[in-house]
Amino acid sequence: MTTPEQSFPDFERAGWENVATVASYDEHLSVVTTQCIAALLDDASVHAKSRVVDVATGGGYMAAAALLRDANPVGIDFSAAQIEFARARHPGISFIQSNAENLPFESNSFDGVITAFGICHLPNPDAFLREANRVLKPSGRIAFSVWDIPERAIGIGAVYGAIREHGSMDVGLPPGPSFFLFSNPEQSIKALQDAGFVSPTVRQVTQTWRITDPGKLFDLFAESSVRAGATLRAQSHTAQQAIRSALKERILEFKCDDHFAIPMPAVVASAIKP
Repeated sequence: MTTPEQSFPDFERAGWENVATVASYDEHLSVVTTQCIAALLDDASVHAKSRVVDVATGGGYMAAAALLRDANPVGIDFSAAQIEFARARHPGISFIQSNAENLPFESNSFDGVITAFGICHLPNPDAFLREANRVLKPSGRIAFSVWDIPERAIGIGAVYGAIREHGSMDVGLPPGPSFFLFSNPEQSIKALQDAGFVSPTVRQVTQTWRITDPGKLFDLFAESSVRAGATLRAQSHTAQQAIRSALKERILEFKCDDHFAIPMPAVVASAIKP
């Protein structure tokens, strides 16, 4: 639950301190969000001996992938629950609880800064991009991923579309940045350039969410996410039932043998510190 005085950062942090949400995200949504890790590491030029920071590391998925490339990763997250989860899963990697908009590192100390679906959770993503530029060495690279526009990222797009059609987006949550702000390549490029980066690039990465029961999409988002989950849970009973039906109907279009293959592409943006 939120209170009228609760800020967006406090709301996000409280949501990701919920151990059940962290575990459900790991079980259900990480199978999608980890599909762009190779692209992020490639675009950040992460290789052997690279010193790289994984921002909003969550369960440490990308830091672990960087370690497999013989890089030297460190992961940060504002959630103590996520840090505890990541440390238990990857005891050989350093994980630090910290704020992405005030990175606890010296300037010019990393070869790469990477974040998978983290920037859309930040109240001030421009501050994070400036911090990323600060901690990178000259010629260091940043890479981040976000969801593609809702018309293409069908899973999350269908959820918000069903809420707008059958419920309400105005359920008392503190206002936060648009979830799809950086889905626009022009916005990503401008934000990177404004933060002092050069040679920005943006590309789409195909991702597919395979589920066996389209009727469970409502519950998967309600239990595995913070902002979308809170919005779903705050709907009236009648609206929830209508949203469930609309989501099931939408996902039935993606039947594939014994499962449903839902398109969930990512947008990956990268740039270089001059």
